[in-house]
Amino acid sequence: MARARRNKSYKLVNPHDRLSRELPFNAEVAEVEVDNPLALDPGEKIVAMRSVRSDPLGRLHAHRQIDEAQYRGGRAFQSDWERAERGPQAVDTTREYVDGAGTREPVTESQRQAVLRLNRVERELGIDGAALVHDVLVLGLTMDQIGQRRAVRTQRWHDYFARRFRECLDRLALVYGFATEVSARRLAPPR
Repeated sequence: MARARRNKSYKLVNPHDRLSRELPFNAEVAEVEVDNPLALDPGEKIVAMRSVRSDPLGRLHAHRQIDEAQYRGGRAFQSDWERAERGPQAVDTTREYVDGAGTREPVTESQRQAVLRLNRVERELGIDGAALVHDVLVLGLTMDQIGQRRAVRTQRWHDYFARRFRECLDRLALVYGFATEVSARRLAPPR
């Protein structure tokens, strides 16, 4: 009778290896290098997986369709938008119930600065550019969905929206200080 073969050992070479062996069924991830939180030496990096499923900006960056300055400018815009937004507030169940509306919290200095930066961004991008950036970075729409919202569904419009969005990201990188006018001119395609 033949002897049963033994499966491969699961002993890891590195005892602190936290690498996932399997991904969920419908995962959309990208590799990214981050600082090692358990490192003994400063500046040590590890590779981590970042979900890009509902993150159009992260997906563009992961596929090398935008550069680091454009990515950071888009993230700064998203951060300002979240800071300035005054949406629905959670109900505090520890406070005594009172009929009527509660008092609104005062606007903080960071919210005021974020609104001022967003106003400057809107002036720099124009109405169409600001609407396009809002649709992609805040609402998370794809270029196809933007075309459907604007009742234009051809590939030519899709390409136009993608090119215009990259131009807006260039402008965001300039406004937020992640790029300079010289580098933006150097990277711009010749006309």
